[in-house]
Amino acid sequence: MADFFSTVSESTVRNRSMVCVGLDPAMAKIPERFRSAEHPFFEFNRMIIDATRDLVCCYKPQAAFYAGEGLDKDLAMTIDYIHGSAPGIPVILDVKRGDIGSTAEQYAREAFERYGADAVTVNPYMGFDALKPFLDHADKGVIILCRTSNPHSGDLQNLVCDGRPLYQHVAELARDRWNYNHNAALVVGATYPEELALLRKMCPAMPFLVPGVGAQGGDVEAVVRNGAIGRGGLMINSSRGIIYAADPRAAAEKLRSTIETCLE
Repeated sequence: MADFFSTVSESTVRNRSMVCVGLDPAMAKIPERFRSAEHPFFEFNRMIIDATRDLVCCYKPQAAFYAGEGLDKDLAMTIDYIHGSAPGIPVILDVKRGDIGSTAEQYAREAFERYGADAVTVNPYMGFDALKPFLDHADKGVIILCRTSNPHSGDLQNLVCDGRPLYQHVAELARDRWNYNHNAALVVGATYPEELALLRKMCPAMPFLVPGVGAQGGDVEAVVRNGAIGRGGLMINSSRGIIYAADPRAAAEKLRSTIETCLE
């Protein structure tokens, strides 16, 4: 079985794309025709997947959008549909888990066994024992929050510890001590391009999941200039900017084209 990062590298090359589509539907925002369906989020997601699967390197459903509506079944159906209809396009389950070891083991089972995700996002605040149950799945991607895109991320991530911001310590740990199965990556927000450039120097071979383009205002050109490794190394996420576009395929094509232009 191919590991997550090999699969995403292959899909990046095959589809000429670093685009990750975030499947984060909200009931009030999806078209009316989907709301009365038995599985409204799945039907909406299926439309997005069918329109974009040849334009992306991966998909990233955010579990809270489904759990908040009691639509966990829609999440499972969405992941199954991607695996069936878009073979070779991996799925990142965005859950940002981080808890004590025994609880983390159950969260890992949920992500990788119950939902069949290819990768998961995790929160490193509780340290290595909270991450190990995920990292032990050598064929799965474990994407560690490092320098996130939200406005108040610096409340903790910028705290100076031993002369450096905390997020740099996280990156160093992820690169050296936690990456024993070579399946770790970092979440680095598009809204902080200077920090992204610094982290790329610190972690020249690690993949980055980059949220924050589009609705959050991150600049695609700065992300590619500061974070790309050749024609790879980035999974640039767009959620609202694609899934709520009048033409989701056109929106995904536009983002892919913008990234391609930046690589030239």
